[in-house]
Amino acid sequence: MSGRTKGVRGERKWGFVRLASPVVLLLLWQLGSALGLIPQDVLPAPSLIAEAGVELIGNGQLADALRVSGIRVVEGLLLGSVVGVALGTAVGLSRWLEATVDPPMQMVRALPHLGLIPLFIVWFGIGELPKVLLVALGVSFPLYLNTFSAIRQVDPKLFETAQVLGFSFWQRFRDIIVPSAAPQVLVGFRQSLAIAWLTLIVAEQINADKGIGFLINNARDFLRIDIIIFGLVVYALLGIGTDAIVRALERRALRYRT
Repeated sequence: MSGRTKGVRGERKWGFVRLASPVVLLLLWQLGSALGLIPQDVLPAPSLIAEAGVELIGNGQLADALRVSGIRVVEGLLLGSVVGVALGTAVGLSRWLEATVDPPMQMVRALPHLGLIPLFIVWFGIGELPKVLLVALGVSFPLYLNTFSAIRQVDPKLFETAQVLGFSFWQRFRDIIVPSAAPQVLVGFRQSLAIAWLTLIVAEQINADKGIGFLINNARDFLRIDIIIFGLVVYALLGIGTDAIVRALERRALRYRT
């Protein structure tokens, strides 16, 4: 048996284990609930959580919540991405901007952005704006850091070659900087997606009357732990799903590297 065949079988084996382990955990959880080992008022059985999900899907509340939460994430992600990539590019290309812009950026980055919620409420009220801005703030820093670092790590020999060939600034930017920086920027985008959903969980606790966070808050008032856990599962699935989309785009955009 060749080493390659063994490797393929090994990958399949561990892939099966990765898929099976969550299923086994759910079965143990369900069994523990059925035997009374896990109190239902503390942690409902998976079957009860699934029933709560079916209830929310059936009455249309989940679809409405997903639409509202999705819009908040998209708006915050777009705003934060534009700011993060633009600043990272500018600072990466200019030593002067690095000396003047990067220090205050690092100071702001050191602040826990979720700790700014009270200040955002005072500044922007309790409507949609503070929620979107919180997401944008959390999203911007991973993209800023990755873009800045990616540009500074571009091979200097490429710039020397471009200078010999007489490339203009925009030609160097389009043909050298963008392709070289793209992999690390996409990594930053994946990090930003995770932060966007994490931020949204907290941001939607700000007097929200729509969205997944509202469903969770409302369920808390009525002691519906099953709906609370289902809402958290939805957040997790959204994060995993959007990350998978970005990874697929990353493979397609960078297929020339394989």
